[in-house]
Amino acid sequence: MFSRLSQLARHLSRPLPNYAHRSAAASPAILSSKMTSSSTSIQQKKMIHTAGCIIIGDEVLGGKTVDTNSAYLAKFCFSLGIQLKRVEVIADDEDEIIEAARRMSKNYDFVVTSGGIGPTHDDITYQSIAKAFNLELKLHEPTVAKMKKFSRPHKSQPNFDWDKPSAALTAKLRMAQLPIDPRLPEEDQVLYVKEDLWVPISVVNGNIHILPGVPRLFEALLEGMKPRIMPLLKDPEGKGTYRMLFSTPLAESAVAEYLTSLAAKVEPKGIKVGSYPRWGKGRNIVTLVGIDRDYMDSLEAEVAEGVKGRRVQVEGEDDTDDETDPKKDKDA
Repeated sequence: MFSRLSQLARHLSRPLPNYAHRSAAASPAILSSKMTSSSTSIQQKKMIHTAGCIIIGDEVLGGKTVDTNSAYLAKFCFSLGIQLKRVEVIADDEDEIIEAARRMSKNYDFVVTSGGIGPTHDDITYQSIAKAFNLELKLHEPTVAKMKKFSRPHKSQPNFDWDKPSAALTAKLRMAQLPIDPRLPEEDQVLYVKEDLWVPISVVNGNIHILPGVPRLFEALLEGMKPRIMPLLKDPEGKGTYRMLFSTPLAESAVAEYLTSLAAKVEPKGIKVGSYPRWGKGRNIVTLVGIDRDYMDSLEAEVAEGVKGRRVQVEGEDDTDDETDPKKDKDA
């Protein structure tokens, strides 16, 4: 499905859109299936609770490209019970990538970057993150071998030769120049999660995972990491975060007092209460989000009464044609 390198070259070049800062030598790749005995003990103590996302690309900031990868990551994390705490969109700028990578790696257990790993001059994610953690780029021969196996030159390059030096070959090989710490096993730092895809996941500082910006590649690689992530979750069965929705005919100001008291009551259980106006609709939405499903379900009758509404499975399922007057007070 992803067999043509030329397609990857075009797309990867344009991004769509923890641990205390320390040497990568001191921090094992938390998603590796092969570890030394010393790194295993460290890995077992570091579970994945929080996540951060860095979307890298001038085109996203300039409005030319719409980022969908952060939304996909948000749903992915929600389904596994991981708290996605921050999403940032930054430029193709070395200093900004370095700063964001260091800070995110320090603050969150699982960090994903998207974009900036193609063959062109402005694809600087690998080199910038390498510099952030004092690593050098290394031509990763297994990745090169996979590129040769699963990709073919574009029709505009009929004379391309993998064994003959050329500007095109140099550009392609930029995508196999990965940050590598020579003191750590390479299999801990370069992950292949799809058998038919040459694109690697480069793991830096133990918790930064560098992914392409092309949505279908980003999504495939993220899903491919799931088996490695599951054992490091608080709930290894992957039940994920639980969301309850309540439909209410009341304006937000009318339910504010009740929701304030409800939020204080459920906060010790790690449950968050949300209120969302729906402009032009007759009913607003109140949500409860957490992981204690039994306790949350026990609150259903109380919350329904408190908001003078009822629980729904899908937002808008109880809308009616006569509840679409935009002049109605929805506190939007």
